[in-house]
Amino acid sequence: MPDNKRSQAITQGAQRAPNRAMLRAVGFNDGDFNKPIVGVANGYSTITPCNKGLNELSLNAEHALKQAGAMPQMFGTITVSDGISMGTEGMKYSLVSREVIADSIETCVQAESMDGVIAIGGCDKNMPGAMIAIARMNVPAIFVYGGTIKPGHYKGQDLTIVSAFEAVGQHSAKKIDDDELLQVERHACPGAGSCGGMFTANTMSSAFEAMGMSLPYSSTMSAEDEEKLVSAGQSAEALVYAIKKQILPRDIITRKSVENAIAVIMAVGGSTNAVLHLLAITHAAEVDLTIDDFEEIRGKVPVLCDLKPSGRYVTADLHRAGGIPQVMKMLLNHGLLHADCLTISGQTIAETLQDIPDTPRKDQNVIRQWDNPMYAQGHLAILKGNLSTEGCVAKISGIKNPKITGPARVFESEETCMAAILAHKIQAGDVVVIRYEGPKGGPGMREMLSPTSALIGEGLGDSVGLITDGRFSGGTYGMVVGHVAPEAYVGGTIALVHEGDSITIDAEQRLLQLNVSDEILAQRQAAWRAPNSQYTRGILAKYAKLVSTASVGAITD
Repeated sequence: MPDNKRSQAITQGAQRAPNRAMLRAVGFNDGDFNKPIVGVANGYSTITPCNKGLNELSLNAEHALKQAGAMPQMFGTITVSDGISMGTEGMKYSLVSREVIADSIETCVQAESMDGVIAIGGCDKNMPGAMIAIARMNVPAIFVYGGTIKPGHYKGQDLTIVSAFEAVGQHSAKKIDDDELLQVERHACPGAGSCGGMFTANTMSSAFEAMGMSLPYSSTMSAEDEEKLVSAGQSAEALVYAIKKQILPRDIITRKSVENAIAVIMAVGGSTNAVLHLLAITHAAEVDLTIDDFEEIRGKVPVLCDLKPSGRYVTADLHRAGGIPQVMKMLLNHGLLHADCLTISGQTIAETLQDIPDTPRKDQNVIRQWDNPMYAQGHLAILKGNLSTEGCVAKISGIKNPKITGPARVFESEETCMAAILAHKIQAGDVVVIRYEGPKGGPGMREMLSPTSALIGEGLGDSVGLITDGRFSGGTYGMVVGHVAPEAYVGGTIALVHEGDSITIDAEQRLLQLNVSDEILAQRQAAWRAPNSQYTRGILAKYAKLVSTASVGAITD
């Protein structure tokens, strides 16, 4: 009999009769009170295609839990759609939703003294939100990813949601007409599932598989495929085993396993948001990790996968090519993974990968051979300099010019920048600065997919730099630098940039520099005053008061 404190307490003593009475009303019978009670954190909603299929997965997991001898208790948690809210005020709630998800799962599991939890999520913040809660609570847990969307198709090209954003820029530049824009919109998202490239959702699902908190292959399955339902049931069975053996999240989420996750993120060309989210997860798990650790691992790990946004293929193609286990086996063979890390199944990473081929199949081009990588080093570079003394994140895959020095074009919000791009006021050689979009200043650290995609669509992706104290979508690529910290709202140097100032972005030297003297910067700093926030009540006001700098994960506790 497992050590199920809640289940055992319910069976003991007359004072527990009210507990048993209420549980009988939701389906418990006499023999069920000695079984582990397992929460099913269900992120289902029809707000976004990412979460559309989650209820089926949750019901399948619920059934599998019962078959494995546990008693499931299903509860809901929220999501917001980044893709729908992108470019609007609503996007300020996206990163906030990560904290709401974490807090809601922690609240429910702890209030009901559950013996374990299976978290089932889809859209970007579902995964880090759930894992933050799991790391805080440290009760047996597993994450089930809702799955990737299959690519849309138009004129022989695979489409993703980013195709629609880039089409806006192409339309503005008169490269496509109204009908072409409409056809891209109609075909970009054909059904259920999270954004199809190696964007934030698929990046975080891959990280969790690499970390050992999700089952092998589960992170790249398509939402609409039968194997996704099967995987949800298998995940429930694995969780019941973990409860019996008391395999806890903090046994799995360790410094070594997080390094494994970072190595995989670099190898697959993952999202800049992974830096922010892994810093927050490790904070919750009390694991020592800093932003500089990403740079150290980046220098060792090649980019092995040719995936969108800067590459050719989508995550469904990666799955068919061998998925994350194939990537991990290659990294393991070259000494870039810790083989002894524990997984939710009770096996080590080495045991899990034992039967995986040493090299990828020759009949595919998604996963490159080790001696023919996309890039010799990882693509997520940590830059520092007087413009970002705490560090910032640049995604340097797919760019032709790793260095740019140009005049600053300063915008106090995403909307004003977007208007300038669509009005053709941004020229090759410019360095666009979007500020007061940080964790506190936004508040909420919006993603800048609309302006970055518009620049790509207008053909300026390789010739214009863009820096911001906000974030970027996983679908962003080009000479872009996000998470600039300290942010403008707290008086970071980005707040002191004037229109026309010279700025250098140098990915090779990992430098972000405002080419202005220290004396002038000191004068500007003395004259600077923080702007008044328009948010004085409600969740955005609370978030702004609590949230940390991006360089430690934009955490709220």
